Amino acid sequence: MNNGKIYQINISNGGVPKQPIAEGNVAELGIRGDAHNDMVHHGGPTRAICLYSLEQIQALQSEGHPIQPGDIGENLTTIGIDLSGLEPGDRLQVGKDVMIEVTGFATPCKYIQFAFAEGTIQRVSQKTNPGWSRLYASVLQEGVIRVGDTVTVVT
Repeated sequence: MNNGKIYQINISNGGVPKQPIAEGNVAELGIRGDAHNDMVHHGGPTRAICLYSLEQIQALQSEGHPIQPGDIGENLTTIGIDLSGLEPGDRLQVGKDVMIEVTGFATPCKYIQFAFAEGTIQRVSQKTNPGWSRLYASVLQEGVIRVGDTVTVVT
């Protein structure tokens, strides 16, 4: 599927889980109000936005993982769009104003162990389970996004 919606927008003062908000102001470094405890591995212009889908979360839940939206640090939990086949260079229109570009795959870290049965964070590793990783994206066009906004793959 090339069209979906924002199911949940998530931010935190640093760390996980990230908490839901109704709308966010997206700037070059991500959603205003979102912070990162580890700027070596998270944040910055090439990792401004992290995405994961509700469908992936539900599939992980069906495997027995206690994961919930926002638990593994994604800023945008999407619904109705297949993120598993996206690669660096793919662009997404988010809402009316925001354009982002996939820059890479998020490497799982120990801080998300609580979201997985027996702490099996490699379940969302691109290396061991291609298509199950969170995606990082840079912001090409800033603006406001809201829960329910359309997310469309444009390239």
